[in-house]
Amino acid sequence: MMLDWQGAWQAIVHHPLFCIGITLGAYQLALAAYERTRWVFLQPVLVSMAAVIPLLLVAGIDYREYSVSVSVLTVLLGPATVALAVPLFLNLKRIRQLFWPTMVTLVVAGLVATLAGFGLAWAFGVEHTLLMSLAPKSVTSPIAMLVASQIGGVAALAAVFVLITGVLGAMLGPELLRRIGVHHAAAQGMALGMTAHAVGTSRALQESEECGAFAALAMSLMGVATAVLLPLAVALIA
Repeated sequence: MMLDWQGAWQAIVHHPLFCIGITLGAYQLALAAYERTRWVFLQPVLVSMAAVIPLLLVAGIDYREYSVSVSVLTVLLGPATVALAVPLFLNLKRIRQLFWPTMVTLVVAGLVATLAGFGLAWAFGVEHTLLMSLAPKSVTSPIAMLVASQIGGVAALAAVFVLITGVLGAMLGPELLRRIGVHHAAAQGMALGMTAHAVGTSRALQESEECGAFAALAMSLMGVATAVLLPLAVALIA
């Protein structure tokens, strides 16, 4: 009896484990390539995304099916985020020592990170919907999407801007900070966490435990501040 190769192929590619497998495999290969070369353009999130998309197109898998298949990985994002409390706890003494510099950095840099992108887009004549989608670009996707929908933006566009911001920040941030003379682990972590959110925090953890701890702290505080203050600011201006 001849095997139905087409049917077997369809059964494989449309099995939920197929999407999970190619996602994890692509990321592990990208991470290994980055660890071996340390080339900034081999940022694991960017490379794995560029590898998975063609595979999905070849397999005929649309985004909806892919999203459902990897829902297990999405659920694990919650525990992974909570796990960032571990480096925070291990560096609690250091965080207490730098409490006031951290708060000042949060206020000043948070305003700059939000207003810089917003101001440039406004200066170039970007329409209102895109402006509102761009405003929360420096926080994690769930917060950015919620805030964008509250202030008149498009949640999907906000997620795209967040992804671009995170990948560029993780790729260029550490080297840029070193070139301008920022070598303090806490300062590097704050910069990466506030501007490149989760992707930047992941990159900061590769630098050092202290850098990762301050990145996680900055990401969390920036997310809370954006979720609370940005809708209020937009409502007052409007």
